[in-house]
Amino acid sequence: MTVLSKNKIKIVVERLAEMYPEADCELKFGSVFQLLVAVVLSAQTTDKSVNQVTEVLFRDYPDAASLAAVEEEDLEKIIKRIGMYKTKAKNVRKLAQIIRDEYGGEVPGDYEQLIALPGVGRKTANVVLANGFGQQRIAVDTHVFRVSNRIGLVKEPDVLKTEFALMKALPEDQWTSMHHALIWHGRRVCDARKPQCESCGIHDICLFNQRNNK
Repeated sequence: MTVLSKNKIKIVVERLAEMYPEADCELKFGSVFQLLVAVVLSAQTTDKSVNQVTEVLFRDYPDAASLAAVEEEDLEKIIKRIGMYKTKAKNVRKLAQIIRDEYGGEVPGDYEQLIALPGVGRKTANVVLANGFGQQRIAVDTHVFRVSNRIGLVKEPDVLKTEFALMKALPEDQWTSMHHALIWHGRRVCDARKPQCESCGIHDICLFNQRNNK
């Protein structure tokens, strides 16, 4: 398997940090609970679409207690513009009820407790722990998976193996920042279909670019 050397990975990390010094979560939220809900809603949906629906959702139902009490049909109407809205409405209402009843309205900062919540998987839990609790985490979404494998930071066939490989390849104190930088790079430069290699700040190191320019 072809991956970059440790020295080149170090250079990639440094350059991505320079390219995206303000990289952060692009979902809008005012609390850890709102972050959790927004991430659950973001599955297979753009952050832009989620931010549009949560602007209304969080205005009317800002916390676990209020969201737990909403009728599922009313919740569906608010989030109808995003994908899988019926399933997401059911999961969000149920997780709000669990957090209200079992955790006193506060989102738990524990991985196992998070993934036990409806609609919460590994990626969602990692995003919440990183952005809500300040833990160093690598949440692998489609952008992180594509970009990290394209560049040559890792060479893995699936999301889970990519996460574990990135944890070994990247400095732990930069897991969260690199998670954000890779997402920003994927959205702004390393497009899935038409990557802008000519304007990429790491084109001289990227294995994908090297293969396509032999």
